[in-house]
Amino acid sequence: MGKKQLNIVFVIAGSEPLGSAGMQADIKAITACGGYAACALTGIVDEDTRRVKSVTPMSAELVVSQAESFLDDVGAQCIKTGVLPTAEIIQGVAGVLQRHSNVQKVIDPVIVDSNGVQLVSDESIGAYKKMLFPLATLITPNFREAEVLLKRKITNITEDIKELGQWGNSVIIKSMQSQTFAGKGTSPQEMLSDFLYNAETGEVKEFRKHRIPTHNVNGTGDSFSSAIATYLAKGYSLSEAVEKGEEFISRAIALGAEYEFGHGYGPVHPCFMEDKVVHERIYN
Repeated sequence: MGKKQLNIVFVIAGSEPLGSAGMQADIKAITACGGYAACALTGIVDEDTRRVKSVTPMSAELVVSQAESFLDDVGAQCIKTGVLPTAEIIQGVAGVLQRHSNVQKVIDPVIVDSNGVQLVSDESIGAYKKMLFPLATLITPNFREAEVLLKRKITNITEDIKELGQWGNSVIIKSMQSQTFAGKGTSPQEMLSDFLYNAETGEVKEFRKHRIPTHNVNGTGDSFSSAIATYLAKGYSLSEAVEKGEEFISRAIALGAEYEFGHGYGPVHPCFMEDKVVHERIYN
């Protein structure tokens, strides 16, 4: 009888000091969802809970070498990218993904901040489209990032999300809010929707949820995309992985809302199963 195999997600992302976003959030989410996380560092982000102060990139050569050191030796079931600070890093990462074509890939295009301010160059955005999206199993932009990629406001979610799947990739657009999407008797501010376009089936599915009143949402996108990547690594279909990722992030946000953290935006709580009292009070 052979030894067991780990469900490995290899993360290519940045580091930050809060432990709530970047590869720190990725590692926590992957571990909480039952995977094994390994990482290549792309840059160092200096931030507090209120603002990003600076981003210092690694060299593209070092990013590629870190990734190949792990993937050529150990391998992975899924590769997930986070912040890729320069076009040169994006190009290098694309080469890595091409050489590991049999591995599923979740690309989180970290291109704007929470206020919609663009974080990377237009050259980098072009490199995402030309080099990374055609290799992706799934891309996971939030609605602001989706609008930057589309170069316009989202007006028809079905048509717009399929346009972002033009490279053959599936797409999930996160955190849409509009009266169009709100339920009867519910104000738009109280509802959020994620929309999944499955490139294999051509279907668009909505995941509607109540907004949880909390400032502890830093790294939500990182944690969510890492959860999906983990379930893909564990052998779930794309639709199943997204459904389980949705459940994970909703519970992580709900428990994170119970805590105080700094003076701005704090973390979600990925290890919600460890706090059984709060878990049972919220979900049972």
